[in-house]
Amino acid sequence: MESIAHRLEQVQESLHVAARRSGRDPAGVTLVAVTKTRPAETVVAAAHCGLRHFGENRVEEAKAKIPRVQESLAHSDLHPIWHMIGHLQRRKVRDAVALFDRIHSVDRLAAARELSKRCVTAGKTLPVLLEVNISGEKQKYGFSVRGGVVHREDLEAFCRDVDQIAALPGITIQGLMTMAPLTVDAEQTRPVFRALRMLRDEMGKRFPAIVWDDLSMGMTNDFEVAVEEGATIVRIGTAIFGPRNATAK
Repeated sequence: MESIAHRLEQVQESLHVAARRSGRDPAGVTLVAVTKTRPAETVVAAAHCGLRHFGENRVEEAKAKIPRVQESLAHSDLHPIWHMIGHLQRRKVRDAVALFDRIHSVDRLAAARELSKRCVTAGKTLPVLLEVNISGEKQKYGFSVRGGVVHREDLEAFCRDVDQIAALPGITIQGLMTMAPLTVDAEQTRPVFRALRMLRDEMGKRFPAIVWDDLSMGMTNDFEVAVEEGATIVRIGTAIFGPRNATAK
């Protein structure tokens, strides 16, 4: 069985090659290790391999796991940074504010308002990314901006929401996130990633006071294409930790 260290080395090499192929500095891409369904011991082992950023999909799972990881690393100089990358339910927002350092999945104005309220109560400011459903798939969460800047009615509605979110206390917009369609051919995801980059560029023009630094896009099957199209954050689980247990949900 391949070790985490070996898998991580392979992922980092692929990431570096993709970045250089597109004329980018690999240091400009943050690797978030997706630890959904992985035990705390695996996260600790990954931290000792050099990983610092970890992504969780479910608040309930993170609530049980993160304290165990923190306790195990308490006497080390390792300090994981936790990213919430899954859909954020309103009833879980308070816990999410306490657990996470960054939220990737602000997918509607109501969620942003609830997050803002909880952050203010906690005396905390959280950087957030706005999740955009670029592909228009009905089963996906996110603000609907089909094709990036092609559908003007979507774009204008999104801008109205961004204007309101930017004014909320306790949260700071730092970029965009998307989930590409699952496909065997990674090249088929390129238009989705390119559209998110175009949308980010458009947002930079319309909202120059916001620093649109980040594009969170790309997972195990397509992260190299995402990097070529401008991803600053990739979310990778299987390529680092191996296939999940078939019974894991």
